[in-house]
Amino acid sequence: MNHLWDQVLEKLKEKVPSHSYRVWIEPTKIISITDSVIEIGTPNNFYEDWFQENYLSYIKDLLKEITNRPYQLIFKAGAVPEPIDKMPQSSSEVGIPQASGAPASISIQSPPSRSQGADVLNPKYTFENFVVGTSNQFSHAAAYAAAEQPGGSYNPLFIFGGVGLGKTHLLNAIGNHIQRKYPNYRICYIASERFMNELINCMRYEKMDLFRKKYRDQCDVLLMDDVQFIAGKDRTQEEFFHTFNTLHGSRRQIVVTSDKFPKDITGLEERLRTRFEWGLIADIQPPEMETRIAILKNKAESDDIYLPDDVAIYLATNIKSNVRELEGSLIRIGAFASLTGMEVNIDLAKEVLKNIIQHKPASISLDDIQKNVASFYNVKIIDLKSKKKLKILSHPRQVAMYLCRKYTQKSFPEIGKFFGGKDHSTVMHAVKKITHMATEDPVFKKDLDSIERIVESQNY
Repeated sequence: MNHLWDQVLEKLKEKVPSHSYRVWIEPTKIISITDSVIEIGTPNNFYEDWFQENYLSYIKDLLKEITNRPYQLIFKAGAVPEPIDKMPQSSSEVGIPQASGAPASISIQSPPSRSQGADVLNPKYTFENFVVGTSNQFSHAAAYAAAEQPGGSYNPLFIFGGVGLGKTHLLNAIGNHIQRKYPNYRICYIASERFMNELINCMRYEKMDLFRKKYRDQCDVLLMDDVQFIAGKDRTQEEFFHTFNTLHGSRRQIVVTSDKFPKDITGLEERLRTRFEWGLIADIQPPEMETRIAILKNKAESDDIYLPDDVAIYLATNIKSNVRELEGSLIRIGAFASLTGMEVNIDLAKEVLKNIIQHKPASISLDDIQKNVASFYNVKIIDLKSKKKLKILSHPRQVAMYLCRKYTQKSFPEIGKFFGGKDHSTVMHAVKKITHMATEDPVFKKDLDSIERIVESQNY
């Protein structure tokens, strides 16, 4: 009976953050298991509701994966003892139930000139080491302005964008900047899940007055990461709504991050959505090629990793949408080179990242190639399809034909037809000529490599 559940718990430990596992999963206990039903005992209704809302579907999927049959999960609130909390030693421990110790009153201290909340600002995340490009320039400028003048024009500041693009970096940078410039400001930096955990814990022990005092009376700057996680949590949204009103009404700075635009967050109350729109909304887009290379160079310099240009281009070409993954790949290469004594080069990068960078068939169209070639040579697409034989046009046309053959499954006649009805022999000649030039002319080969990187980075 326990063997099956032990397998589920091992899988959960890999996927669930350690503090969440300790708070919500450890206090539960299996009461019985049959071939189709598992009965789980929980300390109280809070645990049952949270478990069902956050882990139920995932656990059912795990069970089906392990046993190849569906299971029904039944919860029995109050079937196991309430977890006994440790006495909190600092404000960072508030709201996290522990497995041993004696229950005690929840102490929330708020000394000035230090970061408050369950999460601590990361001193490595500053404006100085944030790489700015066209994809994040506006968000960076907005964050810096909010840090320079907390509670000013950009209040609240709502920063949104995909995973791993730098939202948390900017949030920490704001906190670190304010901490240096205004040392007496009390900064509450917290993830939305922590905020919710503290709220639940304070409700359990009837300490809501301390919760509200901490976030409404003893907080000058509220920095909340991943605010989308409070969507659908009615009581958490209620408390955050009143906290928001109190802080905003007294001109204290609020900055929140999310993976979505406010109107796109399902389950977010309209009154919160409209308040997020009171201030400034700034988005972060995936970084363009040049910014990705700059990020890699910056990381390599700070971590003392040797990074040749061709390796930087290889990484930036193949990892486009996640800065965290981009930097992580560089760290893997650096660590491997350091441990083995091997030189960092393209071959090493491909070997180390072979399970991360899995080359997929190109989803590149003939239109994509024509557009990129025309842009590189500063000619019009219509000229590539024309019958004009000027060298200034025929050379780009031949390059485009060569790339169409390389990156697509189109036949010579199909490519010729796309270039204004050219004969298939014309395309064959172009492919042969460009192949020969790439071998014999190093200057042209450099141009061709540049075009290929552009095509690949925009279309893979």
